[in-house]
Amino acid sequence: MKIAIAGKGGVGKTTLTAALARSIARDARVVAVDADPNNCLGRALGFAEVVLERIVPLSEMKEMLAERAGTGEGGGFFALDPPVGDLLKRFGVEQGAITLLVMGTVDEPGAGCVCPESAVLKALLRHLVGLEEMSLVMDMEAGLEHLGRGTAQHVGALLIVAEPTTASARTAARIARLATGLGLRVPGVVVNKASSDEPEEKVRPYLGGLDVIGALPADPRVAGSEVVPEAGAYVDAVGALRNRLSTWLASETV
Repeated sequence: MKIAIAGKGGVGKTTLTAALARSIARDARVVAVDADPNNCLGRALGFAEVVLERIVPLSEMKEMLAERAGTGEGGGFFALDPPVGDLLKRFGVEQGAITLLVMGTVDEPGAGCVCPESAVLKALLRHLVGLEEMSLVMDMEAGLEHLGRGTAQHVGALLIVAEPTTASARTAARIARLATGLGLRVPGVVVNKASSDEPEEKVRPYLGGLDVIGALPADPRVAGSEVVPEAGAYVDAVGALRNRLSTWLASETV
C-alpha cells in the first residue's frame, strides 16, 4: 500500500496519516513520510519529543541535497535521477514497525520548473514507492500546491480528506481534478469529523462525482490530543478504511 494523503488545512490529514500508518504497522512494515512543512506527523505517531527535536527535514539539508543532485561544485546542471537509496536508512527514525522520514517541502522557482533539491526528493519518493517489502503513507502539505510540483506523482494513490462542509468538499473536488490530470489514482474522499450517521450526504453534491470511501467520527479523544489514541471509534473506522483501500488498490491493479 503506497498512499499519499491530501486535503485543505485543518481537516485532519496528519491524524489520518498517523492512524493509517499504525493500522498497517500491526502486521507489516511501513514508512510514514512527513511532507508537510508543519512537521507534525511524528508527534501524532507518538515519537518522543527528544527524538523529534533532533530531526532536520531533508528539504533543509541544502549541502546534502546539492551533493546528491551533482551541483556541489556550483555547476548549472544537475542529476534528475540522483542516488538516494541510503537516505531512508540514514535519516529515518524507527519506532516498532514504523519508520518516520521527515522530508519537508521545497519551494520551486516557478511553475513547471524543477530545482535540484526537488529532484532529489522526488527521486527519493520514487525509491520508497518501489520498495516491495514495506508500505508507504505520506502526509502532504495542505492545499493544492504540491500537485503542481508533482511531488506525489509516483505514489500508488492519493486519498483526499474533507470535513463535512461545503468549502472542504469543494476543495476536495479541485484536488481530485488536479490529481487525475497528473495521472494519479484517486480512490475517493474520506469525510472526517463526522457527527451524523450519513455525513456524506452533506458533501456529496459538491464532490464533482468523487466517491466517498469512508467516514471518520468526531472522536473527542482525537481532538484532545496530539497523539493518535491506541483504540476507540476513530481507530476502528481507520482500520475499516484500510481494508477498503486494500480492496480498491487490488482491484485497480488487475
